[in-house]
Amino acid sequence: MYKGKNVVLILTDDQGPWAMGCAGNPEIKTPNLDRMAREGRRFENFFCASPVCSPARASILTGQIPSTHGVCDWLRSGSIDREWVEGKGVHNPYGGYKDEDKPIQYLAGQRCYTDVLKENGYQVALSGKWHLGDSLAPQHGFDRWYTIGKGGAFYFHPDIIENGDIQIVDEYVTDLFTNKAIEFMGEMRQQEQPFYLSVHYTAPHSPWGPEQHKPEDLALYADCPFESVPNVPDHPDLTVAAVYGTPAREEQLRGYFAAVTALDRGVGEILAYLEDNDLLQDTLVFFMADNGMNMGHHGVWGKGNGTFPQNMYEESVRVPFLALLPDEEAGGQVVRQLTSQLDFYPTLLELLGLEDAHTSTLPGHSFVSLLEGDAQAKAEIRDSVFVCEEYGPVRMLRDQRYKYVHRYPYGPHEFYDLQEDPGEENNLLHDPAYAERILTMRRHMEDWYIQYVDPRRDGSKEGVTGLGQLCLAGPDGHLLEHYKQIQADF
Repeated sequence: MYKGKNVVLILTDDQGPWAMGCAGNPEIKTPNLDRMAREGRRFENFFCASPVCSPARASILTGQIPSTHGVCDWLRSGSIDREWVEGKGVHNPYGGYKDEDKPIQYLAGQRCYTDVLKENGYQVALSGKWHLGDSLAPQHGFDRWYTIGKGGAFYFHPDIIENGDIQIVDEYVTDLFTNKAIEFMGEMRQQEQPFYLSVHYTAPHSPWGPEQHKPEDLALYADCPFESVPNVPDHPDLTVAAVYGTPAREEQLRGYFAAVTALDRGVGEILAYLEDNDLLQDTLVFFMADNGMNMGHHGVWGKGNGTFPQNMYEESVRVPFLALLPDEEAGGQVVRQLTSQLDFYPTLLELLGLEDAHTSTLPGHSFVSLLEGDAQAKAEIRDSVFVCEEYGPVRMLRDQRYKYVHRYPYGPHEFYDLQEDPGEENNLLHDPAYAERILTMRRHMEDWYIQYVDPRRDGSKEGVTGLGQLCLAGPDGHLLEHYKQIQADF
């Protein structure tokens, strides 16, 4: 279909599905994302594989669930060699490197769609966050590599890795990633081979303080009432400092909205480069977030680990997804069928006309028919599809109307009728009218996980608390002292 075309994937960090103008938010300024939605397609019910960054990112690349690839929480260690980086005198102001030890390649031995692209002659570049271990070393087909040392960084003082070295750069990190992405495209377009480019912004992840963002972006929201975001009491299981009823609410929302607007400007610059160099008609452009985000929704300030036990609220598990394809004839369509990050691997390969035997073993399915706009195919393929989520011992099954959340081993469990209760305020778990449906959904969920879980990396058996993963999952994990540290922190 698009054999030999270029691909650009723009991935953001902690962007809720509500945080775009094209998604119905009248306050946030995202003209370039709105353009992508207007000229391409916006997916309204697109789900992450886990409501936290590293597991979701690993699932996008591998097409596997966290309990197969083994990244069960955000990676707190394994990004960098602490002795090496501290010996260079580099200090990451975003928490330092105290949790780091030695590099771990968490996806070593696993197959990613970038491996397939490289095998088929693609140039493969990364500009932005990696956060899947051993940040210094290009992995899985990437031949151009520009990233940060850990999973997060201050916006104006990121620890940038380039050409096997690391240094603090006193520039706005969103702009650094945009500029490097454009530089990479300039290099790659000179070659005969097509290119794949991942642009992984850290935005709009915290920090959101006024010193972290550009004054001109903050000024856009100086008088914003933030009525598009619920202002409700803090959730009783909140894992961060209380925000409700304090000046922190407006400050954090102003920083968050400013970070989104800044990354949107980067999207515009990337699209402009493609247009100005006659590349847009030869390039598939996708926009996605790694996981969702609550900025006061349900009284939560965070994603899945914004509470303990971890939550599976819609704002945590749904993410933005936009697709702008060459020769688009039906721009502006909104796809409402359920789709998932697990579907991206097979979808991308089908779009590019590439075959990979590994695809048949994956839990996801291609949604090319949705991109083609075939309404009948949409109904036939997607009406009965379930979306499964996991975050360690917390798992979720979601169909078109109902959601079941199961927390191993003791609960609490949840069940919602999203048609009648889209705000997930009324847990119907103990309502006898739904007993049979709840039992059926639990069986579906457990059968699905039995089919796809790797018993050596089963997240439901890991002590996942949302405080970070320090070593490989299951029997491959060997850092006992780190597990003790997690227990002490928790």
